[in-house]
Amino acid sequence: MAVPKRRHSKSRRDKRRATWKLKSTPMAKCGHCQQPIVPHRICPHCGYYGGVEVLRVEEE
Repeated sequence: MAVPKRRHSKSRRDKRRATWKLKSTPMAKCGHCQQPIVPHRICPHCGYYGGVEVLRVEEE
């Protein structure tokens, strides 16, 4: 099995560990109410998914 010849510095180690945190959550518009939502999820504002009412949302 391969073994590293030299030690990596703390900054190189930390740069490698920090890269996964840079990506943000993608957002899309709801097809019914045009509110920003996470893709492939039921809209929490109107309860629609793919143009069909899946969840009945009560207004306050």
